[in-house]
Amino acid sequence: MSRLTLLFYIFAFVLSVKVAALNPVEEKEALEYLLQFGYLQKPLEEPTDGFTEEEIIDATRSFQLASGLPVTGQVDEATLSQMRQPRCGVEDPFNERTLKYLLLGRWRKRHLTYRIYSHSEDLGAAATRTAIQKAFKYWSDVTRLTFQEVRTGRADIRLSFHGSSPWGCSQRFDGPGHVLAHADIPELGTVHFDSDEQWTEGTSRGVNLRIIATHEIGHALGLGHSRQPAALMAPTYSGFRPRFRLHPDDIAGIQALYGKKTIPTTATVTSPALTSASAVSWRPSKVPNPCKDGLDAIMLGPHDKTYAFRGDYVWTVTDFGTNPPMKISALWKGLPGWLDAAVHSPRTGRTYFFKGSKLWRYQGFKLESGYPKPLTRIPPKIDAAFYWPRNKKIFIFKGTGYWQWDELGLSHFTTIPKKISSLFTGAPSHLDAAFTWENGKLYFFKGESYWRLNDQLRVERGYPLNTAERWMHC
Repeated sequence: MSRLTLLFYIFAFVLSVKVAALNPVEEKEALEYLLQFGYLQKPLEEPTDGFTEEEIIDATRSFQLASGLPVTGQVDEATLSQMRQPRCGVEDPFNERTLKYLLLGRWRKRHLTYRIYSHSEDLGAAATRTAIQKAFKYWSDVTRLTFQEVRTGRADIRLSFHGSSPWGCSQRFDGPGHVLAHADIPELGTVHFDSDEQWTEGTSRGVNLRIIATHEIGHALGLGHSRQPAALMAPTYSGFRPRFRLHPDDIAGIQALYGKKTIPTTATVTSPALTSASAVSWRPSKVPNPCKDGLDAIMLGPHDKTYAFRGDYVWTVTDFGTNPPMKISALWKGLPGWLDAAVHSPRTGRTYFFKGSKLWRYQGFKLESGYPKPLTRIPPKIDAAFYWPRNKKIFIFKGTGYWQWDELGLSHFTTIPKKISSLFTGAPSHLDAAFTWENGKLYFFKGESYWRLNDQLRVERGYPLNTAERWMHC
């Protein structure tokens, strides 16, 4: 006797007294559904083992709750009818603690490429492409993600149409109706549509490709199924909606993964009046794009956060990308923009900023008395600076040379710089920025690239790499 047949008899016995209206075929259909979509997950280790009555009732209740049905735990006609609705092929591991969104993964960058490998025969190539473009836009409109279609090469997210034939997809579709599409979570990137469906746009006939594509792209971005029946990420397809919009639960979920949409502005913000000693930038700047604009400076600063500077703005860099740029003066009052270098000293807790011929020193985010002060014994307009924990000194770079500075020593800088190449093997000169990160590694930045140095201060194999892609997760 097969496992599924055995489960069918157990299931029929448990529910026969509760739902006499269902015939054995319908009861088997309900059981297959609960097994296929993850409501029943206990494996059978022995042929005689089965699901308990409590497990079957709990699985049915979970399905009914997610479907907006009366939660009875009994498979009645309404429950079976809901099980027969067209839906996504991804299982339903709902968030059991709350009714809100479920997060299954995330991409480590904010700019994603996609490629359409085949199209719907019903819509044709052009209409298929338009529907999928609109589907991506629903997500980019509410979060800090950007998408770009590519026609050749490997893309992050790959979309195609497959049918019930055994080739083209490891998870075969079931013909017209029921399972419409499925997708993998990050960072696998596959999205498949059932080519046996009638894909349409602008009509209640068939299945709307734009809405289904938006749902499946949600999975590809890391969202699971929602227990909110009205949400886009609910498992079942609720039909064509002329004024389709994302549900608040969908928006909250995607923003939990990638942050809220920010609207760049090029308007110059007037800063409060400051003393002459703390004059602000000499030339206003637009809000930088971390994926396109270079760096003035970067440091591992207060609260162990990574701060990147460009123009009048600073942003923090995390493992999942960058936070929106904000005015430098909003954190360090009195500090100008267009910095030459920034460095934080864990030894003293002080943060030093270099610009032109002046030096600013902060304790936390408070400017210390008497600053800014003029630089002495080194030329103005340095290139970069970093703190080196091994000798507890600050290294300062300009052109092809560098100085070492002991901030607590009696003397300040030595007068003659040493060659960068004499200590840092394989590293570039004329740097844009440099810092020691939380992993103890030293990083040099120049142009669009960065170099990582090992404990012997040699550039590691495989470098340089792209700053925007690897550091800003673009």
